Amino acid sequence: MHFDLTDLRLYLHILDTGNITAGAARSHLSLAAASARIRAMESSLGVDFLERGRRGVTPTPAGKALAQHARLLLQQAERMQQDLAEYAKGVKGQVRLLCNTTAIAEHLPELLADFLCRHPNLDIDLQEMPSLRIVHALRQGAADLGIVSDAVDTHELQILPFRDDPLALIMPPDHPLAGNTTPRFSDTLRHDYVGLAADSALAVYLEEQALHAGSRLQIRIRAEGFDGVMRMVAHGAGVGIVPAAALQRYTADQALKSFILEEPWAQRKLLLCARSFTGLPGYARTLLDALRAD
Repeated sequence: MHFDLTDLRLYLHILDTGNITAGAARSHLSLAAASARIRAMESSLGVDFLERGRRGVTPTPAGKALAQHARLLLQQAERMQQDLAEYAKGVKGQVRLLCNTTAIAEHLPELLADFLCRHPNLDIDLQEMPSLRIVHALRQGAADLGIVSDAVDTHELQILPFRDDPLALIMPPDHPLAGNTTPRFSDTLRHDYVGLAADSALAVYLEEQALHAGSRLQIRIRAEGFDGVMRMVAHGAGVGIVPAAALQRYTADQALKSFILEEPWAQRKLLLCARSFTGLPGYARTLLDALRAD
């Protein structure tokens, strides 16, 4: 099997456009050269990758498998080119780190800032995503490291413990649910909520849990960040759910009543994950070591 990156790009261009002529044009190749490359790819394995028809081409089962591998290989090649270009600029590496809301807001700011001060030649591409999207991105090779909730399926990934991350229900002290017994999450769904931004990872997670309970969160207002949620809840705008770690730094004068939720899905742990810890680039392993040491 002798495929090069030009072959793989051509093949994906053909699939994207639906015919060989347009794929050849997008690859800046003549039709004859493009056809010859595709025939050589097929003959090298003795299998057809494309079904030719009057309206264009479609991938065979083997062709669909080739497309998946081709996209991954080209992504890796692009990342390699970017990394090497950074070396030429005097920057030795960039780590792409995907995290859920709690990790990004509560556990990482000081840790990552200290890391960057100790490693001036490393950059971090930090992005917030729901845990489910993070594990999907890692499986596709679209990031180096992730920090996710243990509630998601991490098969095909390697994992290490990072932090305990229980969720707490918060409310004003005079709220009807503010007794001595921890309310069940389902009981709170009859009450108004102060929520996080709709696209935040934790907001998505809580909406999913409400749907599993057969209801929806009654969001009166959304706040930017855990501090905003806690301040609005303390002033009577509704109840809220934040990580217990966020409560530890709540310093406003207005009192809050809080309960650690007892539902299993709320007793979260945060996990470090990657496709392969040993297969990480050296600069990504440096960040991994710092996250584990802390």
